[in-house]
Amino acid sequence: MQNYALTWTDPTGTPQASAVAYDKPSVDRRKAALEAAGCSDVEIVPAKPGQLPEPRG
Repeated sequence: MQNYALTWTDPTGTPQASAVAYDKPSVDRRKAALEAAGCSDVEIVPAKPGQLPEPRG
């Protein structure tokens, strides 16, 4: 199973990254929720077991 994570910029301009990995349906729902909350640059990235993305600087 492929896992996914998210990176985004919160409404205050702070870069963020997922602390957990998601399956495809879950990451799509989380992306929509982040966008609805006013976050920008929301990006879905593939994640490997034990590895999650760093917030974009």
